[in-house]
Amino acid sequence: MPIFNFGSINIDNFYYLPHLPQPGETLSSDRYVQQMGGKGANQSVAAARAGSAVIHIGAVGENGGWCRDTLDAAGVDTRHVQSLTAPTGHANIYVDRAAENQIVLLPGANRAMEWDAVRAAIEAATAGDILLLQNETDHVQRAAETGRAQEMRVIYSAAPFEPKAVQAVLPFCDLLALNQVEADQLSQALGVAIEDINVPAVLITRGADGAVWRDQVKGTEVNAPAFRVDPVDTTGAGDCFIGNFAAALDQGHGVKTALLKASAASAIQVTREGTSEVMPRADEVVDFLAERL
Repeated sequence: MPIFNFGSINIDNFYYLPHLPQPGETLSSDRYVQQMGGKGANQSVAAARAGSAVIHIGAVGENGGWCRDTLDAAGVDTRHVQSLTAPTGHANIYVDRAAENQIVLLPGANRAMEWDAVRAAIEAATAGDILLLQNETDHVQRAAETGRAQEMRVIYSAAPFEPKAVQAVLPFCDLLALNQVEADQLSQALGVAIEDINVPAVLITRGADGAVWRDQVKGTEVNAPAFRVDPVDTTGAGDCFIGNFAAALDQGHGVKTALLKASAASAIQVTREGTSEVMPRADEVVDFLAERL
């Protein structure tokens, strides 16, 4: 069954720096690299390389045709990627020598998509298909509601985090995915503990502390460790995790195995410079786990 991913497509401009810039500081970059990125595109490539059929729903501008080609080359179905007059979304990403980053984002075409085209793409899905959503596009709430009406499994990455946007989507998602900071922010915004957020399941990534999946109905948890590696660039690690987690579920694996595969994939990804173009293949994840477990 395919994974439908309604998400952003960006042009990522990487600037490698001795340290992250301070206010008013001018820095010379050691190196510059341009790649395709965006939370949506990153997750689509990650899931496709993990072995799932992925249909991307998104948009590029006149300067973004090569991004569509990059998705195609990764095995992603791009029939529902719109070509618009708005500029392709892009991000300027500053990466320091400790692999930390700062990101400045222009949404561009990601915020100019036509809802009717998005709706038609989602309505082509069948019951049980997975719908991935993030917060870098418009129409996220309507997409979630349409996915629920199609009886899809709606996985929502609540990033970039905005409390009101998350609250609007919660009634229509099956799995809410956040990092620990976002989970704490949402808990504060809703005035309830994380355990009491009204959604069937929550997935929280905790960086070096691993990840936890929680069944909000039964109150049970499944934990996964973070694998120790020497990171080079942490950009896109969360997208890699979610894409691989969704792919594992799509392929019939249980939550525990899905978490392990996602943790392994993101551990591999952070040892490489870049985002979508360095997402690991399924065989690399299998080999990594064989060595570590």
